[in-house]
Amino acid sequence: MNQTDLAVLFEDNHLIVINKRASEIVQGDKTGDEPLVEKVREYIRTKFAKPGNVFCGLVHRLDRPTSGVLVFARTSKALERMNKLFAEKHPEKTYWAVVEKAPLKKADSLTNHLTRNEKQNKSYVSELPKNGSKEARLSYKQIHQSDRYTLLEVRLETGRHHQIRAQLSTIGCIIKGDLKYGAKRSNPDGSIHLHARSLRFKHPTREEEITIVAPVPNEPLWQWFEQALKH
Repeated sequence: MNQTDLAVLFEDNHLIVINKRASEIVQGDKTGDEPLVEKVREYIRTKFAKPGNVFCGLVHRLDRPTSGVLVFARTSKALERMNKLFAEKHPEKTYWAVVEKAPLKKADSLTNHLTRNEKQNKSYVSELPKNGSKEARLSYKQIHQSDRYTLLEVRLETGRHHQIRAQLSTIGCIIKGDLKYGAKRSNPDGSIHLHARSLRFKHPTREEEITIVAPVPNEPLWQWFEQALKH
């Protein structure tokens, strides 16, 4: 495999962090497409000339149509420590979402309960707890606007299935291209305009804070927002 197939943002002996493209799947599914965990394993095997079975542990997940920061562990010790870190909700996760309609409040915190429907691969929002539901918390702020779309910065406090997509749709802020949660039309490449922009966490062995920022996809609207924010 060509090593340039992966957009590597950070790597050392314990971790490798990539900028996931919207078309890539994290783990194998019924499509049979090559998952990122295998691509990263092959990247490590090729780059470091490692024989045999190369360790590559998946720390967290992103939905297939979502892009951005994705972390893999290169050692079992790093995986164990990162899993503990993510389970205790210590990493700071920031997403950018381009939505079809601006929110009524330019900044707010949302607390809902999400119930996942496995068959539909969709999560449903309720105000009160239901049987099997999980509490979902996030905060957002509006950071820019075009003539048709609004860019929100979202901070995740919990990591539920389709959390940002479901919670934003309930306040009328449907993510561009996200047909599953009410978008008017799909994006030509099957992506949705949701990007895991940055991740800040404590390194599993060095005890120092690391912040990884993922450039937005090479797509006109994303590029427009990124350039607009620089001025």
